[in-house]
Amino acid sequence: MPSAFLSHDTRSRETWKQAFPDLIVGPLARVPLAATLIWALRPQGPNVNMSALAASLCRQAAGRPLIVLADEPGEEEALAALGAGAVGYCNGHAAPSVLTQVALTVGNGGVWVGQRLMQRLLASTSRGLAAALPKNSPPAWRERLTAREQETALLLAQGDSNKEIARRMEITERTVKAHVGAMLEKLGVRDRLQLALIVNGLEAPR
Repeated sequence: MPSAFLSHDTRSRETWKQAFPDLIVGPLARVPLAATLIWALRPQGPNVNMSALAASLCRQAAGRPLIVLADEPGEEEALAALGAGAVGYCNGHAAPSVLTQVALTVGNGGVWVGQRLMQRLLASTSRGLAAALPKNSPPAWRERLTAREQETALLLAQGDSNKEIARRMEITERTVKAHVGAMLEKLGVRDRLQLALIVNGLEAPR
């Protein structure tokens, strides 16, 4: 999957080259036609409109996955990038192994924001929805899951890691992974983020 790394100064970083030896480097203003995966480094400075930048790049990408890189990642920017159509938001100084994992995730139709940021986003979303959602009618996703899977799903949706879920439920991390895998299959979703969106009422199960 040829990757194009776009930045204000059009300079490549060693970590990018290690992850993708055949990478394409270019300016933010132009998305190369030869690339099938687009990485865009956020320009420095406080006055960057992330929604506008991501939306513009998504239009140029014409359906190809866009991942926004930021040297100082932030929760609000991640939401703005994803809301504008990006499928990933990642630290611009991420290790080559992380970059290749990001590429694999989005290449398989998933969304990447990193575990720590995802936990913060999900925790914030969960708190915001708690007061707004009706209390009496059980959501449709519950009907497809066992009681233990439902418990796992609720903890995952508030941002808990596998280790934290295992501790709270007094089970092994291996069992947590098995529950998550079963839930992804039953609800027809690609990854933990999409599963959490369903549990938090932001997306309907398949």
